[in-house]
Amino acid sequence: MTDISTSTASETSGAGEGRLAGRVALVTGASRGIGFAVARRFAAEGAHVIATARTVGGLEELDDLVQADGNTITLAPVDLLQLDQIDVLCASIYQRFKKLDILIGNAGMLGKLTPMAHADPKEWQRVFALNVHANQRLIRACDAVLRQSDAGRAVFVTSGAAQGTKPYWASYGASKAALDALVKTYAEETRKTNLRVNLLSPGPVATGMRAQAFPGEKPETITQPEQVAELFVSLSEPSCTKHGEIVRFGDQ
Repeated sequence: MTDISTSTASETSGAGEGRLAGRVALVTGASRGIGFAVARRFAAEGAHVIATARTVGGLEELDDLVQADGNTITLAPVDLLQLDQIDVLCASIYQRFKKLDILIGNAGMLGKLTPMAHADPKEWQRVFALNVHANQRLIRACDAVLRQSDAGRAVFVTSGAAQGTKPYWASYGASKAALDALVKTYAEETRKTNLRVNLLSPGPVATGMRAQAFPGEKPETITQPEQVAELFVSLSEPSCTKHGEIVRFGDQ
């Protein structure tokens, strides 16, 4: 795993312009899809982004685009299923930056769409491990460093599937329902702090996960990741007052 405390990337830019100027942001699942778009947009808005994912190639592509935009980013290849790596990552963030202003819990796994009675136990556990347990570990490991920010913001990606009304979506829907409960509880526990904690439900977005679930769908007919990135910026700004909410893209 990359130790960002000794990374050669630029230090957080206290100067610069943009709605997130000088903010330090951790984005998980940043090698593709929504996380990729959010990381690039955050960097364009002046944040110093720590981008994590297992896919190094995707992170390097992100780095190339961010640099072409004239911005900088720190790449931190991390397997969130290895929970101890999350502890090391957050410790490195504190060592280097002394704070974390924004946490974006975006990484997720669909799993196989299958009748609940046929669900493979190992895959069921893997979906919960990434969608729920890894986010709980992120909260546990990053809480103290988020509280060092003057306006800490945390946004976790949920889904309409959390309502549990879609046949064959049991593992994904149940894991997102668990994530909702987890994040709402954390929001209540931090209500009297400078933190603002929310869930974001992006709806249908043209990502690899969406293509896995709906292989016949034309991606150009639905929302693009870059369109959703604006809502992440709004929820991550110091001026954001939303807390403990499920914010749905398209309802704004």
